[in-house]
Amino acid sequence: MDLLKVFDRKPYKIGIALSGGGVKGLCHAGVLKALEEVGIKPDIISGVSAGALVGALYSDGYTPDEIAICFEEISFRNMTKIRLPDGGFFKTDIFQNFLKKKLRARTFEELSIPLRVVATDLDKGQSVTFSKGQLIDPIVASCSFPVLFSPKVIDGIHYVDGGVLKNFPVSIIRKECEKVIGINASPLVADDYKQSILNVAMRSYNFMFKANVIHDKELCDLLIEPVDMGNYDTFDVDKGREIFELGYQSARQILAIKLDSNLVLTK
Repeated sequence: MDLLKVFDRKPYKIGIALSGGGVKGLCHAGVLKALEEVGIKPDIISGVSAGALVGALYSDGYTPDEIAICFEEISFRNMTKIRLPDGGFFKTDIFQNFLKKKLRARTFEELSIPLRVVATDLDKGQSVTFSKGQLIDPIVASCSFPVLFSPKVIDGIHYVDGGVLKNFPVSIIRKECEKVIGINASPLVADDYKQSILNVAMRSYNFMFKANVIHDKELCDLLIEPVDMGNYDTFDVDKGREIFELGYQSARQILAIKLDSNLVLTK
């Protein structure tokens, strides 16, 4: 036995990193479906924002198609409550109750697949990874888009969207995995936009979020990044099925090339 190989062995064979991206994160579920069809399932998942939500549902035993149905129940208007500006225009109580209803697991330890959820510590200005203990609060924190949503307070600390500092959590699991598949739902695309206050603000935030993924993209053994995601907005909830299908078809095309080249990852 080669002792060097034994000591160098990683705890997980295949890890999957899921980026943020609002409803565009539904493409993650489509990609997961395509991966399952070629026999690939993750041993660990890391997720940010929408990626954290998809990762939690998948780790909790939901199939990709069932995750798509869950997203159909999510509406920006229905999941939030307007409030006077005090850290954010919207509260996320309804979204938190939605998670309590959908998630069978209440802690990270109860999930069938290990999960890492990334949020941003707004008080200290640093990226934080949650991997144990209570599950729902970290997911809400990771999804709390700054200004629009109030920060999520956990143990006295204010947290906002993990994408502010780490929108593509590949590095979070890179050292633990032999291979990492990265799914980026937010490719950097400079498309047309309307000159309104909301659109300019959202575009500025999106560029900030997307710019911090460059290093993590380089860490992937397999990168799946549907370029056409740039045609959708962060809150295009009514386009969920299109986005799911785009992720599925994009992954199928990429995996077909890898299979032909004998480069696809296998369990």
